[in-house]
Amino acid sequence: MSHPIRFGVTLPQIKRSWEEARAAATAFESLGFDSVWVCDHVYGVPMPQLPILEAWTELAAVAAITERVELGTLVTPPFFRNPAVLAKQIATLDQISGGRVFPGFGAGWFQPEFEAYGATFPEKVGTRLAALDEMLQILKGLWTEPQTTFEGNHFSVKDCFCEPKPVRRPPILIGGGGEKVLMGIAARHADVWNNMAVHQAALGPKVEALRKRCDEVGRDFDEIEVSQQCTIVIAPDEDAARASLAKAHKVYGGHMGAALEEHGIWGTPERVIEGIERHRALGCTGFVIEFFGRDTREPAELFAKSVMPAFR
Repeated sequence: MSHPIRFGVTLPQIKRSWEEARAAATAFESLGFDSVWVCDHVYGVPMPQLPILEAWTELAAVAAITERVELGTLVTPPFFRNPAVLAKQIATLDQISGGRVFPGFGAGWFQPEFEAYGATFPEKVGTRLAALDEMLQILKGLWTEPQTTFEGNHFSVKDCFCEPKPVRRPPILIGGGGEKVLMGIAARHADVWNNMAVHQAALGPKVEALRKRCDEVGRDFDEIEVSQQCTIVIAPDEDAARASLAKAHKVYGGHMGAALEEHGIWGTPERVIEGIERHRALGCTGFVIEFFGRDTREPAELFAKSVMPAFR
């Protein structure tokens, strides 16, 4: 299966107002981006006091003011919400948006926000991954079956209904870098696997690890789209691009800014095209982009006008 190149972009969410998020969402849609994304944190990671808009509430509002873009989370963990209630929330949002929800899921990692909100956070990542697998089974059952009963070690539902169903069975994104258990879950459940920005330099080996997990479970690897979470620094000329790159390193540090200069996508539009082609050669066709800038509409517009046409 050949996947087309798809460009998603993150919405303003941390230290940003709804007015800014609303303006960005409509701008990104008009510029031709395929999807818009939010992080599913209740803290403004890493500082809990930072204002942050709640993910699914923000997406519901965006659904009402847009017509075409898909709406995703990067990523929703288990234990923040009851899985059956979450299935209902997503189904309702899919109805509101006309079938545009693209939920992303992962194990969760920032323990302080779980504990502060009174949510369960097993310290062993294997336990959180087992809960993620159970959550996905419940979600898929409620979205596709007339009635769902499930009894797991972490979650259970009994004679549960989810009506109305989603307009479509929402495609499932699994995000994370674990090459064994997490990618095994992706091989069983995912329509998209997303490589975290912090692992961007290891995209090639991680794609091969996913291929192995697919072989182990009998899944056609080509059924799964590979996407990359990434910061993109774009500017009209080389000097401006390098100045923005230096600022991005200071702002993002090792999470979104890891190995940006060596392995990231940055520079003039021509250089950004080359960076995307480098990722495509490794099998990546989806990009969830964090544009660098106070008003991300500006770099997004430059990208849409000077980079997108090379892939459309």
